[in-house]
Amino acid sequence: MRRMNAAKLPINGPEATFITHLHSDHTLGYSDLILTSWIMRRVKPLQIYGPHGLQRMTDLMFDSFSEDIKVRIEGLEKELPEAYKVNVHEIKPGVVYDSTGIKITAFPVLHGNWKEAYGFRIDTPDHSIVISGDTRPCKALIEASKNVDILVHEVYSEKYLAPEKRPGGEFWPQYCREFHTSDVELGEIAKIIKPKLLVLTHIIRMGATDEELIEGIRKGGYKGKAVIGKDLDKY
Repeated sequence: MRRMNAAKLPINGPEATFITHLHSDHTLGYSDLILTSWIMRRVKPLQIYGPHGLQRMTDLMFDSFSEDIKVRIEGLEKELPEAYKVNVHEIKPGVVYDSTGIKITAFPVLHGNWKEAYGFRIDTPDHSIVISGDTRPCKALIEASKNVDILVHEVYSEKYLAPEKRPGGEFWPQYCREFHTSDVELGEIAKIIKPKLLVLTHIIRMGATDEELIEGIRKGGYKGKAVIGKDLDKY
């Protein structure tokens, strides 16, 4: 919500929210989005789209904040009693949202042993964007990215991948290969897709610099424009 405010977006919330999968690093801000937008005068339920299990997560989240919600409604804040709620849509592959010229299509990706993980393609009258979500290389992403203007894709550094000195650290290379996409692999993928712009995000650096990550992309064969995504960047 702080980033939305910094980007000068409405802090009473977006029209809809799309969740790729239920890993904690992708959902820890979920309660903040729902409750803060309500406190900042969201007046209707928020539409939430994501994998199966999202409804249970949402129900448990509301249960954990039940005292907070009660005080805000019954106390002097006088929050709107119905506005904090959300409508959860547990999705399947295909078009999941189509409104005011914006169409969003979900496609399955391969993220380790997660039973459901999605990427999203966003089509507007002027542009198209694919957001990979967390995934290792997969055909579904390539197929969903045909003629896309911008590909926003996760990445890790192949050059610095090595076992780590921590409990379970010996499995780190296997984890990255089964759950994520290396810079070299991403270069190979982008070479096929040919986006006008490749934005690297969800970066697992392990010591890699921006320049080394881009080098990995070039090694994979992609020669187009590639940038390291940072919060509040505009393209």
